[in-house]
Amino acid sequence: MKILILCTGNSCRSQMAEGFLKSFDSNLNVFSAGTNPEKAVSPYAVQVMNEIGIDISSYTTSNVENYLGMDFDYVITVCDHAKETCPVFLGNVKHRLHIGFVDPANATGIPEEILMVYRRVRDEIKKQFYEFYTNQLKEEIENVKCNRFGNRLSQLQQTRTTLL
Repeated sequence: MKILILCTGNSCRSQMAEGFLKSFDSNLNVFSAGTNPEKAVSPYAVQVMNEIGIDISSYTTSNVENYLGMDFDYVITVCDHAKETCPVFLGNVKHRLHIGFVDPANATGIPEEILMVYRRVRDEIKKQFYEFYTNQLKEEIENVKCNRFGNRLSQLQQTRTTLL
């Protein structure tokens, strides 16, 4: 299953969502990108994910243009419709979804106040993406596995018939 998560800056929400999906299932191919990517992943995003045992410190920001020639099972936008214009991905995509969150990069105040916003958004992302994973992805993954198994079984039966 190949998934692209999009937002504008690719420094917070999309990075956290990528980290969560990878933590739910290491067999998923998850990427994140932005239409106007920041220079680096937010240190606040790295910190709040690390607090719950998910290390995104090696993640880098990426421009959506790097993925235009690729096919995806899902492209998910995570921007806040009310405050931002969500990016559009023009590549070959089976499913397009929007799961919106406010941008914690806009938080102001002392570091602890900013971290509170990042933690709240992190927890919202975890909840929404876990629901997406359990209610949609797991079922699709199982269907793909069953189809592959059925195809392989059919091939083996044909081979057996040919040998007999």
